[in-house]
Amino acid sequence: MRHHHRSWRMIGLAVLVAATTLAPGIAQAAQTAPAPDHTIATDTRFFVPPPADGSVQQIGQLLKSGDPKDAALIAQMEATPAAVWLAGGTPDQVAQQVRTTMFEAALERAEPVFVLYDIPGRDCSQYSAGGALDTAAYEAWVAAVARAVGTAHAVLLVEPDSLGNMPSDCGLPTSTYPFTDAERFTEIDYAVTALENDPDTSVYLDGTNSHWQQVGNISSRLLQADVADTQGFFLNVSNYQTNAASQDYGNWVSDCIAMISDPSDWAYNLPADCASQYYPASVNDFSTWALTNAWYAQNMGGAVAGTHYLIDTSRNGQGANTMGSYADAPYDQPASVISTLVSGNWCNPTGAGLGLRPTADTGVPLLDAYLWVKTPGESDGQCDAAGGVRAWDYTAYTQPGWPTDAADQNLFDPLWGIDDPAAGAWFPQQALQLVQNADPPLTGFPALSGKP
Repeated sequence: MRHHHRSWRMIGLAVLVAATTLAPGIAQAAQTAPAPDHTIATDTRFFVPPPADGSVQQIGQLLKSGDPKDAALIAQMEATPAAVWLAGGTPDQVAQQVRTTMFEAALERAEPVFVLYDIPGRDCSQYSAGGALDTAAYEAWVAAVARAVGTAHAVLLVEPDSLGNMPSDCGLPTSTYPFTDAERFTEIDYAVTALENDPDTSVYLDGTNSHWQQVGNISSRLLQADVADTQGFFLNVSNYQTNAASQDYGNWVSDCIAMISDPSDWAYNLPADCASQYYPASVNDFSTWALTNAWYAQNMGGAVAGTHYLIDTSRNGQGANTMGSYADAPYDQPASVISTLVSGNWCNPTGAGLGLRPTADTGVPLLDAYLWVKTPGESDGQCDAAGGVRAWDYTAYTQPGWPTDAADQNLFDPLWGIDDPAAGAWFPQQALQLVQNADPPLTGFPALSGKP
């Protein structure tokens, strides 16, 4: 996960976004109060934040170079509802960020989506290292967010990766990484209690993604994190898994939660017995996932799934990159390289596209919304061999200008042919590919694309 910053950088695009947001017939569809269980109403309009840093500059450069079509696509991406990331700062600073967003959302007559991302020991001190210093500091920070939201409508996603990467998963020495699982659950529990006090908030916890934690494991962690006191969990944040895989996974997690928390069910307190994407299904063969669907149909007993979920569709229009094309000519990369590329395909992969536009009208009973949680166009980090997410045989394929010494190759991304931007920085090449590969396709704005 990455820092996400947006600010108004160009008045013209700001007007364009506002005009699109408040178009006739749309503006009157103001947010509707959620149900008593905090469910997001199906006709909810989600907030469009100001354009991401770097996007306006790219639009200007595309227009200057005579490419109004792609400029229009980037502009349309920036005029699409997306989450606002609260990724640190003092309590006063984060409260001001929330209040500013709430004010802007009120002008749009829309509901904001916030991502809280300041948990101590965040991201196992890797690409998005940071977070509050300790539990007390984190609780003060969360309390400031809760006070700033007040009694307004908001969707709140609590700490991506916090349950997928528990401190015990990080494998780091306590001398440099002193955080514990007990502290992590205490911190999330505090956030749930503080944020759920507002009857008009919808709070969701980290459910990882369909190619990560197995169903029983994440179900157990969600229960320990008090998911029963929230609206549910979120999936696929900053990842690329398909909606079909995410829906199956989300339904299985909800089924498993119901089974292992029901004292009358045979699987009560037995999360390891829940079927998953790994068994009887095979995680990399979606055609086998029907086996796990069948398992739940046969084994639920009297348990009734009721835990809801969200899916991040910001970059999953083309699904996850299997990296198989790099085994073929002209790249001719060996199997060992392909294996490493696949394990790192969450980090600035090529071939990605924007996914479904945000909506709470999903037509799926437990699926509350498709959202753009990750800010599309922002880098996942400096994806390279040094970080363990890239490998490359430069004797099999290289290009003029590519590094020739091992030290530089270690920091190079051969998939893009550059050193990737830092986490959260604008990645123009990736942004362009996302809009060009969008599924469903973007249409662009007539005023920028030159259409009548």
